[in-house]
Amino acid sequence: MMLVHLLALALLAQPPARPLATPPPATPLWSVTEGMDSPESVYFDADSGFLFVSQIGGQAAARDGNGRISKLTADGKVVDAGWVKGLNAPKGLRSLGGTLYTADLDEIVAIEIASGRITSRVKVDIGGEGRFFNDVAAAPDGTIYASDSFGNRIFSIKDGKAAVFFEGEGILLPNGVLVDGNRLIVASDGRPARGGGGTPARLVAIDIATRQLTPVATEPIGTPDGVEKDGRGGYLISDVGGGRILQVAPGGAVRVLRPVAAQPADIAFIAARSLLVVPHLGLNRVSAYDLSDVLK
Repeated sequence: MMLVHLLALALLAQPPARPLATPPPATPLWSVTEGMDSPESVYFDADSGFLFVSQIGGQAAARDGNGRISKLTADGKVVDAGWVKGLNAPKGLRSLGGTLYTADLDEIVAIEIASGRITSRVKVDIGGEGRFFNDVAAAPDGTIYASDSFGNRIFSIKDGKAAVFFEGEGILLPNGVLVDGNRLIVASDGRPARGGGGTPARLVAIDIATRQLTPVATEPIGTPDGVEKDGRGGYLISDVGGGRILQVAPGGAVRVLRPVAAQPADIAFIAARSLLVVPHLGLNRVSAYDLSDVLK
């Protein structure tokens, strides 16, 4: 039975207002299926040189203890498929100062990269019921930002304390988050991802100091999940419902870089190698794609 997951809801999203030109389908440089069980997020930790993959291992909102984090080399070799165990449904990943953070339902879990030891769990119980943390971002000052997709909120967590950083109509169904300088970049699915009309998917920037929201993408971005810097002043977005990788230029224009296999979720990008690493959620597979011939 197909995994019931928030990202699958994005398949109901309205199509873009106009079609984007689509280059030929991508062939992966490598793929990993060993130990992959609903992989949702891939993250490259530059300091250690390893890739980390969050494995939901069941239902996306289940407190079943089946979730885990896998550790891979940057060339797709499995180092430890069960590097960290005992999580529930971990999703977004991000590292800062030797610590890997993951969003696990209503908790932000911190893991020491050198040992794989869980060092803290911050449970967030403010702002009502139904917490569904989806992605995390890390700021140099130690603040962790987490998107609460069901609550249309972004939380900030620092020194073990959580607060609502931003909420409202501007970030309906927020998913991917990324700290870029003094801004928090947010990719949100919008109401169509839940089968309704109204606000479509958006890529926006929130000024961290003033919390002023401004649009980043000036064109449709499909059903966005992961967002990463492209190394050229713009952003890469995984369109989980459309099976595409998009590039958003500094001026906001959007184009298709690669069509890829189904359900590309929260991506990693190794800019020095133009290497995109994609967790294909429903395929139980992680694949790497060379973007050197299509990046601008």
